[in-house]
Amino acid sequence: MRVSKFIVLIIAIVVLAIVNLLLGSVKIPVADVCRILFGAEGNEIWANIIWKSRLPQALTAIMAGAGLAVSGLQMQTVFRNPLAGPSVLGISNGSALGVAFVVLLSGRIGGVALSRLGYLGDAAMSVAAIVGALAVMLLILWISQKVKGNVTLLIIGVMIGYLANAIIGVLKFLSPEEDVKAFVVWGLGSFSRVSGDEMILFVVLMCVLLPLACLLVKPMNLLLLGDRYAANLGLNIRRARMLVIISSGVLVAIVTAYCGPIMFIGLAVPHLARAIFRTSEHRILMPATALCGAALALLCNLIARMPGFEGALPVNSVTALVGAPVIAMVLFRRRKDEVGE
Repeated sequence: MRVSKFIVLIIAIVVLAIVNLLLGSVKIPVADVCRILFGAEGNEIWANIIWKSRLPQALTAIMAGAGLAVSGLQMQTVFRNPLAGPSVLGISNGSALGVAFVVLLSGRIGGVALSRLGYLGDAAMSVAAIVGALAVMLLILWISQKVKGNVTLLIIGVMIGYLANAIIGVLKFLSPEEDVKAFVVWGLGSFSRVSGDEMILFVVLMCVLLPLACLLVKPMNLLLLGDRYAANLGLNIRRARMLVIISSGVLVAIVTAYCGPIMFIGLAVPHLARAIFRTSEHRILMPATALCGAALALLCNLIARMPGFEGALPVNSVTALVGAPVIAMVLFRRRKDEVGE
């Protein structure tokens, strides 16, 4: 039964990826898309749209969705909190703070807005996002060595997020309008920023990080049993918690650096995977969550680029519009099942 569910998810991802290649503001016939993908000569403009825009977006959405979903599952497991997500420890806010320092101060200090620097500006934003996220993650890891309770660490992470947002607010107030607009656009999130060599590097990084996250399945299963029981079974609680936080933080840092802060997927998808597979076993939940995240991200990217829209809608708006009703339905169904029992 579970194997058939995995097969359905994989088919859904393939179908959604194909539809992402077919649909957009420019209508390209199915036959021409197939010819372009198989290397045959065709319309050069259409070929550029497929190879330089739609295919990179689809691959980016698959990897970003899977990474954020797995990160959310790790956070919900280590804190045993259904409302925990990739941004719960302020790591996403750290990425935003890093980008804010680079984007909002570039015009004031350097005299040239970062948004005018093209590829160099995009690279600087990606590096700043990674540095900001890793800096907050290192701070969280240092704090985790000083405090014992997960709840205390969770509260500290939330406070770090508020502090980062406060600093960002001050930087916005002091920055030129052009820089503030560039930062706001980055904060809306997008799968279309990654292309060419950047896309290849992003896919390679995620192909390495996601299997490494799967190596933490056994400690995560033990953490579900409670700290005392897991310690009796020989698990080093502090070390396991640190490894899970590192894995989740690095996934969030890489995705945020390339795509901007993508909200809701990391929070919602683990619940969706649990509802579909009806298990808390992470050997099943980990790949299931990754596949569900990839499928939902592809669906959101497709809606954002539907014909009729000029350009593309902000991904964060679409993830909330698509994901919130799904999770509400899942929670109501779970409540109905509990009442029925």
